[in-house]
Amino acid sequence: MDAARRSAYLSALGVDEWRLRRPADPIHAVATVQLAPTLPADGAQGAQGAQEVPPPATRSAATRSADETGAWAALRAEVAACTRCPLHATRTQGVLGVGDVHAQWMVIGEAPGAEEDRLGEPFVGRAGKLLDAMLFAIGLKRGDNLYIANVLKSRPPNNRDPAPAEVAACRPYLERQIALIRPRLMLAVGRIAAQNLLGTTDSLARLRGRVHHFGELNTPLIVTYHPAYLLRTPADKRKAWEDLKFARSVYRRLTGEP
Repeated sequence: MDAARRSAYLSALGVDEWRLRRPADPIHAVATVQLAPTLPADGAQGAQGAQEVPPPATRSAATRSADETGAWAALRAEVAACTRCPLHATRTQGVLGVGDVHAQWMVIGEAPGAEEDRLGEPFVGRAGKLLDAMLFAIGLKRGDNLYIANVLKSRPPNNRDPAPAEVAACRPYLERQIALIRPRLMLAVGRIAAQNLLGTTDSLARLRGRVHHFGELNTPLIVTYHPAYLLRTPADKRKAWEDLKFARSVYRRLTGEP
């Protein structure tokens, strides 16, 4: 990996000096975690059963691929035409998500902002660039083994917090995305996303540093700061770096990666 590019990304996180002293070890001194004994060996079980289709072993790869392509096309069309909540009247477009639909990592934020609403892609602009830097620091890049989405698919006016009814209206879309992708690990960025995904009112401070689980697939979920918050509060970038190292260590345990 190019040293100058690595240094630039880590500088955005406020940890460039730490990385420059240990360039050969991108995830150093990570925390360990006790995983739930019922953690699924992979994310493939459960998602298709809900759609009443045969298990993957009984269907050809071509059939599975056609099924998935059709499911994604249907989902995009539904989000584009959605009128489940009043936000459809003020948005420019629905923002489904972007990335590798077979990714093992899934990042979930709160809702589209003004730029996301205009471009139709989550996490663009300054916050998006910082998120890219955060993820690149642990070996991830947009579109490569990574899918990015939001809890809400429509932008709330003036970027206000989502209303509970709005989150409830959008949740089926997100659940279908997760069922199709079947990620090995989810990363919730920001308090709003974390609280809505986990159904809790706990503070971000209480939710960080632990492995949570989401949905019927019991998908491991880790919580960290939203990049927009980090732009306003750069002193907490180092805490976010600890969260990322923790997430990477959990992923390695899940996949057996050395």
